[in-house]
Amino acid sequence: MKVETKIFLLLAVYGLAVGTIYGTFSHWSEPVGAVAFYLTGLACLLISSFLWWTGRKIDSRPDDDPSGEQGDVEGDYGFFSPHSWWPLFLAASLAVIALGLAVGWWLVMLAVPFVALAAIGWVFEYFHGEHSL
Repeated sequence: MKVETKIFLLLAVYGLAVGTIYGTFSHWSEPVGAVAFYLTGLACLLISSFLWWTGRKIDSRPDDDPSGEQGDVEGDYGFFSPHSWWPLFLAASLAVIALGLAVGWWLVMLAVPFVALAAIGWVFEYFHGEHSL
C-alpha cells in the first residue's frame, strides 16, 4: 500500500499546486477551473489517507519491498483471454454509436443491437464451443 499512497499523495500535491497556478494566471476571474483542481487534489488526498490508514493495519505486501521479485507474489492473477475478437466488435459498434450521436439518431438505433450482441458474445465467450470452461 505504500506505493499507492505515495502516488495519490503526489497527485494531491500536483492538483493543489496546479489549482493555485491556474487561479494566479487567470487572476481568479474564472474560479471554476481552480476549484476543479482543488477538488481533484482533495479527492486524491482523501484516497491517499485512506490507503495510508489501511496500509498500517495490514501486513506488508511483496509490492512494498523495493528488492522484491515478480515471483514473490503468490496466487492466480486471473484468466485473460489470449485471443478474443469480441472487444474489437464492441469497440467498432461503440464507435458507430459515437458517430451516430454526431450524424443522426438513426445510426445510433442501428448500432445498439450490435453493441448488445458484442457485449453478450464477449461475456459468454467461454460458455460454449471449443474453448468452453
